[in-house]
Order: sequence, then structure tokens, then C-alpha cells
Amino acid sequence: MAVPDRMDEQLRALGLVEGQRAARALFSEVTARGLIAPGWLESEVADRIRELAREMSPRVPRRPLPVVRSGPQCVLPGGQEPTDDRVIEPDDLVIADLGPMFAGYGTAFARTAVAGQDPDRLRLLDDLPRVFTAVREAFRAELPMTGAALYAEARTLATKAGWTLGGWHAGRLTDATPPARADAVRAEAWISPDNDRPLRRTTDGGRQAHWVLEIHLVDEHRGFGGAYTGLLDLA
Repeated sequence: MAVPDRMDEQLRALGLVEGQRAARALFSEVTARGLIAPGWLESEVADRIRELAREMSPRVPRRPLPVVRSGPQCVLPGGQEPTDDRVIEPDDLVIADLGPMFAGYGTAFARTAVAGQDPDRLRLLDDLPRVFTAVREAFRAELPMTGAALYAEARTLATKAGWTLGGWHAGRLTDATPPARADAVRAEAWISPDNDRPLRRTTDGGRQAHWVLEIHLVDEHRGFGGAYTGLLDLA
């Protein structure tokens, strides 16, 4: 197997960062136009986001659509598909996962919006980027950092903020996808309690490992949650 050269690695990193930039710009416009609002089906909001994305950049493919989930479906761990196409209700939290639309960049991006003024949900909305930034700063401060250590840091910071860290992991390699079966998980590809390998390393294919950080905060008692996903090791 050929080892990627320096130019390949630089282009790959630039693609990841550009994918984040494009997804961030899209979500900013989604919120500015109020596309996530009560009374719409999740699938209708996904269609509206897709059409806006194509308005902003005709190169965006028509498929796949972004993944939109709302209300109690925001408590589901990443990778577990909702069973219903819900109508967004007042005060719902809504997760918009734009990653599928930017798969060509190899990146991942998810943000949360709130369709109301419930103070607890607004607090969670504010805490998502704070916890994400704190976890990323912990990663940058400690050399080396294992997947298990960073997962523990994310869980601790979520608890200190008054939430539960949802799901069994807090991120993944940029080229990893959720397996069909739990026993098929490659621990070294996930920011999880089972990954005792350093996150800063080269992969088996000889590439520099780049990571997605996925912060999923949940209020287990009231049954709502939100997500904030982005690149961990690249700006």
C-alpha cells in the first residue's frame, strides 16, 4: 500500500476544513432564514435545508439529505435513525446533521436549534459549544491523549454542566462510520472508553489521523438533548 505523500495530506486536511466552513455557513443561513420552526415535518425541514444548500452552491448534490431530528428523537445516540417523521413542536430542540451533504469533503457537522424559549433548553443550547470547546482545548493541552482519556474528559465536562453525555462515544476518525453491529466496532477509530491508543497518530493506511468531536448532551429526566459536531484537531 502506497503511503500518502505530504501534498496528499495537505490537500486532505484542506478539504476537511473547507467542508466545515461550507457547513457552518449553511447552518448560519438556515438559522437566519428561520427554516427550523414549529409546524414543519422533520423531512420538510431537511428538504428546505437541501434547497438552500443548492441555492448557495449548485455543486451540492440532491442526495443524501441532511438528517433532521426533533424533540425526544434528539436523545437518540448518533447513528440510530428516528422511527417517525415528527412535526416539530413549540420548544422542541432540533438537531440538523449536515454531514451527509458534505460527505465529499470527508467531514462531519451537526448543530442544534431550539424552536421556542424554554429556559432549560436554551441553557443546553448555550452549553453545547462551551463543552465542545472545553473538550477540544483539553485535547490540545495534553500530549499524548488517548481516545478513552478524551471521552472521560467529555463526560466529566458534560456532568459539570449539568447534563449527561449521550451515546457510547464522543467522536470518531473522519473516515469512520457507525457499524451495523456493536460487536463490529473498531475501538481505535472512536473516542470511547475502549480506545487506549493515542489520538495523534498515523492510521493503518499511513494517513495522519484526523478526528471528529461529537458532543451530545442529554437531559435524561425531561427527555431532550442536543448535539454539536465538528473537527477536533483541525481549525
